[in-house]
Amino acid sequence: MRPRSAKPSHGTGPHLSLAWPLWLGYALLVVYASLYPFEGWRDQGVAPWAFLAAPWPRYWTAFDVVSNLVGYLPLGWLTTVALGRSGAARLAWWGGVVAPTLLALGLEAAQTYLPRRVPSQADVVLNAAGALLGATLAAWLLRERWLMPWVQFRRDWQRPGAQAAWALLLLWPAAVLAPTPVPFGTGHFGPAVQAALGDLLQDTLWQGWLPPPADATASPLGEAVLVALALAVPLLLGYASVRRRWQRAVWAAVLGVVALALGTLTAALALGPAHASAWLTAPVRLGLALAAALAVLTLPLGGRVAALGCVLMATALLVQLNRVAEPAHLVEWLRPWRDARYVHLHGLLRWWGWAWPVLAAWVAARLALLPAPSTYNRQP
Repeated sequence: MRPRSAKPSHGTGPHLSLAWPLWLGYALLVVYASLYPFEGWRDQGVAPWAFLAAPWPRYWTAFDVVSNLVGYLPLGWLTTVALGRSGAARLAWWGGVVAPTLLALGLEAAQTYLPRRVPSQADVVLNAAGALLGATLAAWLLRERWLMPWVQFRRDWQRPGAQAAWALLLLWPAAVLAPTPVPFGTGHFGPAVQAALGDLLQDTLWQGWLPPPADATASPLGEAVLVALALAVPLLLGYASVRRRWQRAVWAAVLGVVALALGTLTAALALGPAHASAWLTAPVRLGLALAAALAVLTLPLGGRVAALGCVLMATALLVQLNRVAEPAHLVEWLRPWRDARYVHLHGLLRWWGWAWPVLAAWVAARLALLPAPSTYNRQP
């Protein structure tokens, strides 16, 4: 029997591992990457399990091997950690191997009905091997208690019920990595939705009801405001999910460094390392300054108020950003993503970028409405 810690516990109720929302998000990304572009579904007269007895592929590329192996490693790791941290330690390793392997089998079988995808047992073997590596690594870390510093960090920093918020913040870099109309401008799904509705309502009575597409790019001041709004969403979501004011200051500094690094990386990928700073135009610099001022001014806000502010900022971002047309230079910035090796990755990142501010607003609203201890809305 270990002595009970004299330190009071943070939060109430059973422990929910942060690995669960991360697992769900990553599993959805794997499904998307495996079934993209979700077009042309039809029965080709082949059993969905026939690929298991088909000849092995004659031509493999290093990219295919690495992507299939590495792509499932995080899934095995997250499954094992989620089970191990939720009281199912004996099943954690087995779950980390079996669950991703079954998912891989199901997705390969589903590819039988997609003419543009080719199911392969080699992919399943590589996926299972990746899951095995991830599960084994996670089981070793759990057994050696290497994750305890992270657990203690969460206890000291994370507000009760903020697991989903932290998961979104950890995945925010993926949402802004692909080029957008303005830097960090997640949620620009208006043109895609309008195009889909146009195809759906073509030659119908309702075709004329669709509003005209946006045809104007943002003004310099409008671009600066959009950049500030785009950074305000993760900023305030972080403020709403940590405990103390000094932790908010640390989060604001980390977010600023990560934002600068991601903007530079995106420009370097699109234009080459020599033009890595091309994204720091005058409007963008003004937007960064506005975001920094907002970070300082909102430090004293209570956690619940910060969460409501995140909802408002996300709503304003979605409304204003979807009134903006894609600028001409975006075509040039997207050219590297047109490569056949990266087109699926770009599609995945684009969908995640569309969904991120919507999910952030939903998670922030839940934080604002969450019943919490009496210290929840006091000084952070």
